[in-house]
Amino acid sequence: MLTKTLRSRPFRLLLAASLVMSAVLAVTFIVMHRIYDLRGPAVESPARPITDAAAKDQVLQSARQVIGAGKLRAASGTYILVSCAPDNAPPYQGSAYLDFDVPTITATPAYFREIARSLTARGWTEGLPPSHHPGGHTLVKDGVAAVYYRNPDLTRRGVLQIYGECRVTTDHQRETVGFTNVTGELYR
Repeated sequence: MLTKTLRSRPFRLLLAASLVMSAVLAVTFIVMHRIYDLRGPAVESPARPITDAAAKDQVLQSARQVIGAGKLRAASGTYILVSCAPDNAPPYQGSAYLDFDVPTITATPAYFREIARSLTARGWTEGLPPSHHPGGHTLVKDGVAAVYYRNPDLTRRGVLQIYGECRVTTDHQRETVGFTNVTGELYR
């Protein structure tokens, strides 16, 4: 009886229609995902582009605010322009990676909350905590995001990552410039 049903014409048509529908849905998903990836403010040419120097200044100004408001000790850092689009294409954003001294592991949560309180009093808005970094904080102001957390490898150091806006339209695809030390520029 089951063999007869499986070989029947209506069953084969139903099976074929199911397979065709699955293929159509899969292709639609892939096409829509690809269109979504190629659009949006992160990869479209910005309405008000900025220069490389302005992007660096945007990130360093924010770093100075965080260092001052959070009273970060022994901060040091590097800066780089990173692409906001696939294939290292424009637009780019300034990005800084800093580290700083933190108190003991038990005192760090209160220290991080105090940094967040101090920054929100200066107009920053607290966002969702950073993924994979328990106890970390994310704050945003004027299109710049600051993420800080305890360094998982160096327990006496914290990490502060700052990301500027994706507004640099100069093409840097062929350049090999990497991270530059900006420690001296953090305390101006």
